[in-house]
Amino acid sequence: MSTELRRLRNYIDGEFRDAVDGRTTEVVNPATGEAYATAPLSGQADVDAAMAAAEAAFPAWRDTTPAERQKALLKIADAFEERAEELIAAEVENTGKPIGLTRSEEIPPMVDQIRFFAGAARMLEGRSAGEYMEGMTSIVRREPVGVCAQVAPWNYPMMMAVWKFAPAIAAGNTVVLKPSDTTPASTVLIAEIIGSILPKGVFNVITGDRDTGRLMVEHPIPAMASITGSVRAGMSVAESASKDLKRVHLELGGKAPVVVFADTDIAKAVEDISVAGFFNAGQDCTAATRVLVQEGIHDEFVSALAKAAAETKTGQPDDEDVLYGPLNNPNQLKQVAGFIERLPAHAKVEAGGHQVGEKGYFYAPTVVSGLKQDDEIIQREVFGPVITVQSFSDEAQAVEWANGVEYALASSVWTKDHGRAMRMSKALDFGCVWINTHIPLVAEMPHGGFKKSGYGKDLSGYGFDDYTRIKHVMTSLD
Repeated sequence: MSTELRRLRNYIDGEFRDAVDGRTTEVVNPATGEAYATAPLSGQADVDAAMAAAEAAFPAWRDTTPAERQKALLKIADAFEERAEELIAAEVENTGKPIGLTRSEEIPPMVDQIRFFAGAARMLEGRSAGEYMEGMTSIVRREPVGVCAQVAPWNYPMMMAVWKFAPAIAAGNTVVLKPSDTTPASTVLIAEIIGSILPKGVFNVITGDRDTGRLMVEHPIPAMASITGSVRAGMSVAESASKDLKRVHLELGGKAPVVVFADTDIAKAVEDISVAGFFNAGQDCTAATRVLVQEGIHDEFVSALAKAAAETKTGQPDDEDVLYGPLNNPNQLKQVAGFIERLPAHAKVEAGGHQVGEKGYFYAPTVVSGLKQDDEIIQREVFGPVITVQSFSDEAQAVEWANGVEYALASSVWTKDHGRAMRMSKALDFGCVWINTHIPLVAEMPHGGFKKSGYGKDLSGYGFDDYTRIKHVMTSLD
């Protein structure tokens, strides 16, 4: 007896709609491997409708006062709190994440981030007016850019939706947002929540695959394209957007070095690093997955980290003892397993290295040692619950190896030596450097990287500024 699948729909111009041509895709719960819903596979007509709605809504939303936009965002934050259990249920079905951790680690920061950008709406900073030429007064205006085409990833579907829409809407833009084709449920629910607060057309959601995303980026209406995703996806977006010189905001992959010096408190470092590496099944572009340990403590550290991995549990969302759930989809499971299968002979799997269970896409917490700088698993993003360990001799080698990848999003340094910590924070070529911690984020501080990790900032006033443009107005005093 088959179970009827739930029907998700696009949200365009204040109403829920099916795809114009009726096409759908099945949405699978990664904890079970079974389909639970269908979602529109949006095409050109759907993208056209969403962009037209956002374009029509832009002039009125642009002209609202910052206080009005703040009030709307504060209402959205309150509504997220009030409907938190619905959001959690949708996200858990989307991703298979542990229910308790989704409740404690995602809802509070999401609400806080929306409230931060509500405040940022009223902090439009610019240079003071002045006479920089005799007889002329100059004024700087900070304005919204217009319609924003936004694409969110599958690792944190609802939190990344917040990172997209909150600064854009706070700055006076209108939005067309596409969630990943594997995780649309929570974003569709967000559209329902926001739809009762914002004017129609200000916030639109369309579901679909990479072709849908490409149609959004290539569309002539958006002034800006923003994506969180893979390096390959980001390069494709940048290329497509270049054809009509759209602004582009890219938050892409990561390969965070975790540099552990010999004076570190090993027990504490292992405890914190294992959580930061395995949390969310390592499906985090800032995850602590590439550990560099100084020679004197390497063996002791690896032994302790392998023990921590063996004690870390993955499993179903309702199991209160698990740290993380499944990988998002079968392709991701295949990718993670492939890295382990292709390990060179000099590498050693200290813990894990195998799939867990017969249903869903679970992978064991894994530690691999004995690696060299040019090994595939060091140079490429695994995006799974796999922590690699290398042994370095001195500070110079640590910097060389830490920076010796194409990604540059996040990093951390573990030492009791303040001077060394400051030298390393300067030398590490990453958008974020944590010292004696790894992975905490706050709404007030920027998140974003360099090199192939992309450009532009999420969170903070810098993230808000990315959704604005600068205009100079000069007036004669005569």
